[in-house]
Amino acid sequence: SPGAVPRGTPPKYGRLLSPDGLYAPIHQHFFNLRLDLDVDGPINQVYEVHTEAAPPGPENPLNAAFYAKSTLLAREQEAQQTIDPLIGRTWRVANPNVRNAMGEPVAYKLVPHGNVLPFADPEASISKRAGFISKHLWVTPYEPEELHAAGAYPNQHAGGAGLPAWTAANRPIADTDVVLWYTLGAHHVVRPEDWPVMPVTYAGFLLQPDGFFDHNPALDVPPPPGHADGHGAHCGMGS
Repeated sequence: SPGAVPRGTPPKYGRLLSPDGLYAPIHQHFFNLRLDLDVDGPINQVYEVHTEAAPPGPENPLNAAFYAKSTLLAREQEAQQTIDPLIGRTWRVANPNVRNAMGEPVAYKLVPHGNVLPFADPEASISKRAGFISKHLWVTPYEPEELHAAGAYPNQHAGGAGLPAWTAANRPIADTDVVLWYTLGAHHVVRPEDWPVMPVTYAGFLLQPDGFFDHNPALDVPPPPGHADGHGAHCGMGS
């Protein structure tokens, strides 16, 4: 939504696109992705996983040891979380009833990529009608009628519908059929290079197997023809 400012007046809430005063406001885009996961079955658990440094001592004589700490998210309000790349935060969805070759529950993890939180005040209309943007992760027990993070009619309701209303009950989410809701924010400080046609911008996350397979499944491919015995033929020039 480009606009105009007087010539020679730098816009506080955007960037100039031309010396004639054309400007574009800074803005954000928010998406929410509903992930109805069944990791090797409908009974799953969700864990928050981050990395912590070990304190100096006999177990850490070089002061360079660190480890991954996993915490079960047992209820909906515990699972309302934001990303934290400084501690490597991910979320792991595991099936406690199915084990891999190491004896661990099979799992997939959600790995965040770049993300932001809203700058709109909590009392702003968008913050009330799209309450899901206040958190990056929400987890709910599966309910077939709970389909839209902002509720069924986000342009009509006064605020609070969708995820904030559903999770107010703080329902248990351990050992049940869970749904992850991931909020993805794209932060756009407009550049002159974005005008008049904006290049592509990437935003996303990663769903990654985490002990779901016993080894790298991409290596389970047949060898190329002529290499079945591990030896190949080669051509060269000789005398």
